[in-house]
Amino acid sequence: MVVEMKKTFTIKLLFTVVLFLVLSPNALSQFNDYTAKLGIQGNIILPDTEFDKDLKPSDASYKFSGLGRAFVRFEFFTEVVETEIGAGFGRLAGVDRNSNNWWTYIIPLDVRFILSPFEMDVWNPYIYGGAGAMYFNNDKQPSLPSPKPVKQKAWTGIFPVGGGFEIGLSDAIALDINGGYTFTLSDDLNGYNNKDDGGNNDGYYYAGLGLIFVSGSGASDKDGDGLTKREEKELGTDPNNPDTDGDRLQDGEEVRTILTDPLNTDTDADKLSDGEEVLNLKTDPNKSDTDGDGLTDGEEVNTHKTDPLKVDTDGDNLSDGDEITKYKTNPLLDDSDGDTLKDGAEVTVHKTDPNNIDTDAEGLKDGEEVNMYRTNPLKPDTDEGTVDDFTEVNRGTNPLNPDDDVVKMDVPIVLEGITFETGKSDITPESEMVLQGALQTMTTYQDIIVEISGHTDNVGSNSSNQVLSQKRADSVRFWLIQKGVSPDRIIAKGYGEEFPRVPNDTADNKRMNRRIEFKRIK
Repeated sequence: MVVEMKKTFTIKLLFTVVLFLVLSPNALSQFNDYTAKLGIQGNIILPDTEFDKDLKPSDASYKFSGLGRAFVRFEFFTEVVETEIGAGFGRLAGVDRNSNNWWTYIIPLDVRFILSPFEMDVWNPYIYGGAGAMYFNNDKQPSLPSPKPVKQKAWTGIFPVGGGFEIGLSDAIALDINGGYTFTLSDDLNGYNNKDDGGNNDGYYYAGLGLIFVSGSGASDKDGDGLTKREEKELGTDPNNPDTDGDRLQDGEEVRTILTDPLNTDTDADKLSDGEEVLNLKTDPNKSDTDGDGLTDGEEVNTHKTDPLKVDTDGDNLSDGDEITKYKTNPLLDDSDGDTLKDGAEVTVHKTDPNNIDTDAEGLKDGEEVNMYRTNPLKPDTDEGTVDDFTEVNRGTNPLNPDDDVVKMDVPIVLEGITFETGKSDITPESEMVLQGALQTMTTYQDIIVEISGHTDNVGSNSSNQVLSQKRADSVRFWLIQKGVSPDRIIAKGYGEEFPRVPNDTADNKRMNRRIEFKRIK
């Protein structure tokens, strides 16, 4: 009764331990992809001989005995198939037909091929088959005489088959539970041989419990990506794929060197794959805006075509981000509006509109105003003389001088240097330069009408001086008409000696009074 209670308690305890190990979430043993496994087993064996079949006692009872075994396993070309080499020592015992005990010492040596096709984290089922040799010594012979001669000590061939499963206790230790049957080529194990009378060879059943110590568990790198299988399991990457996320960077390279996420094609979420950033663009795959210009690398490459490694792609002293988001200029052109001023100079120096070739809309480009005419590109009329810069430039007046914007009314200008033959109205050649100035004024100010006034000194009669002054004024008018000035814009009038500039009391004063004046009348 006590023995039966002990057996029941032992079975319940073993079942509880196995169930706990199967359900344990911390079981992380490496069942596949390892360097080597070393194991020890304790087996309960049950004979399968004539005394357990045809010649069993009338009150037959099972006779269990034990077998200790050690083995080494390693993978055979693939993770699915393992090779195991083992050796054991035990005693096979039974009861003959006369209820007398017999036993045989056995030393089995075998090679087993184990098939474990499943990738499981906690437990690993398998089946196996193998072959080997076994030495036996029938130390206690049965009382029943053998019909055939019996070998007491000999070697025989064996063929173990069976199955089992491993349960992970840690990442380097597993519990091994297995069972099976061993076929032999001998009918002498129980000291009784009746093979020629229709009997079969002897064999035995076994069930074992053991511990397996795993070497190199999780330390292999099957896909060659620089990460061990254990590391890949922790990271969640695929140990059979060197590039889990398909970004052209190996998982190990991402984890150890580049520090990107091997599970994410685009670590910094800039719309560029990590591989493209590292291998092609040389941008930082951990930073969405490598050059810090306010645009993501993906926007620069795919949308704006700017350089994601340069804050200012076109070199105009404006960042690409400011050009796109703030100024709406072209980050690929240093002069967006084509006015010969760089966008940066327009924004920061001249305060002009980098998208408008003529900020003040007076007809001159901003670049022309700044570089050629030195006018203010923000003011249509730089000198504030009532005529815009464009008109002044095109008519030849100075846009920086308000005095020449408009010819003053009723203010005569003496055309110094115009001379005539004495007592005549013929213009001398040396007067050409002064006349060219008058012509320029008429050409510049297209809307004015002028009076050409002739004046003389007091030498001669008043009437003759009047006629002479008129002829000289007419000569100047005709010269201007010949040069293209409309006759309607020029009136010639002689005043004789009526309006002297100075008293006619000296020769110099008389020379000053002999003059041609230029006066706007409309």
